[in-house]
Amino acid sequence: MLKAASTLGVIFFPAFDWAISRTHPEREERLLYTQDQFREEGLFDIDGISEHRPLFATDTDILRAHFCFPSVDAICTESHRVSAGGAIQAARLVMENETRRAFALVRPPGHHAMKVVHGNRGFCNINIEAVMIEWIREHYGRKRIAIVDTDCHHGDGTQDIYWHDPDVLFISLHQDGRTLYPGSGFPNENGGPRALGRTVNIPLPPRTSDAGYLHAIEQVVLPILADFQPDLVINSAGQDNHYSDPITNMQFSAQGYARLNELLKPDIAVLEGGYSIKGALPYVNLGICLAMAGCDYSAVREPDYNQAALAENAETMDYIRALSEEILEGYFNPEPGDFEKKGDWFIRERKIYYDTDGILEQQRERLKDCDQCRGLRLINTSSSRILPCLGVELPIDCCPACEREGYEAFHNTHDDYLVAQLLDQKNKRFEYRPQK
Repeated sequence: MLKAASTLGVIFFPAFDWAISRTHPEREERLLYTQDQFREEGLFDIDGISEHRPLFATDTDILRAHFCFPSVDAICTESHRVSAGGAIQAARLVMENETRRAFALVRPPGHHAMKVVHGNRGFCNINIEAVMIEWIREHYGRKRIAIVDTDCHHGDGTQDIYWHDPDVLFISLHQDGRTLYPGSGFPNENGGPRALGRTVNIPLPPRTSDAGYLHAIEQVVLPILADFQPDLVINSAGQDNHYSDPITNMQFSAQGYARLNELLKPDIAVLEGGYSIKGALPYVNLGICLAMAGCDYSAVREPDYNQAALAENAETMDYIRALSEEILEGYFNPEPGDFEKKGDWFIRERKIYYDTDGILEQQRERLKDCDQCRGLRLINTSSSRILPCLGVELPIDCCPACEREGYEAFHNTHDDYLVAQLLDQKNKRFEYRPQK
């Protein structure tokens, strides 16, 4: 009998009752062929690889990571809660040492969901990795966590949630935002004023294949991880960078993705995108599982795989080498961001479009420039669906002055806001207050 060198827990949830539409790329069939492939290949016959059921994310689990307006129930279906619960189950298996690694093969995905949520954007309602990370920190204490997002689309939601958090390193490898949704993820996006350098974006050119991706992993990601020294490494394992994916322009393969995970050695992987239902997902997911378990993955091949035909040209590889050097230098010597400052507050004003639901949000974020903690955050937000709302976030190291100011802002809103939500990371309090 085959035996895994590293025990692996696999959590599977295809969300049969949720899809954007019956023919939309993000639908339940995404995982059904993977399930069949696992059975046919005998994945769970390997000693050390086990299958587990997802948990169910509560309101509190979600509110640790998000401001949901007007409410959690208005944003999340049961499928979203189970998807996030699958990620939590993966974390529980690893943190309780039931398995060395875990892979949450769940949907709907989440990495485009930002700190504030008004609806669905980029197929995402809530950020399942962020819900999982905040669950870990709630139950196991403060951790240094690295997220390596290998989805073809820039993980703008995860970047937004941890923009001000120096304890979380966010690295995104993605197709250049000048050529693909959401049009962001450039090297100068390197973190907020309290977490400069903790965001690393690697925008790869269209038609990048195995050599280009693995060069970026070996020459950029691994040296940065060695410097950051995280307690946990999490792979946002999007698979829409596959050469057969219908909505992207990359040329990554199942072999490449397996090698990526062999190099990265993530403690936890969480499925994100990937819409080549038959041509990619069964092979990529199998390769990832085998690599995470330390098993031989050399026989995993797509039927139409042609390495020579997919390889990058010399010009593309030269570009990736130069970009890698630039990004590595930028991590170790980050350029100060162009942060707007008014009095004691850093200001960000943005318009955010929810492409799936057709919602336009206007947002004004204020971060207190405090020399005693990482700063109180106040977010004023309104959208084409809902009147002004307020989010109040107290950081984990919140000082008494910021704590008082935060609670005063939350309780003294009067009729200025339709909904106010409080996220107190220091005292582990999460409150929701609709106005009368």
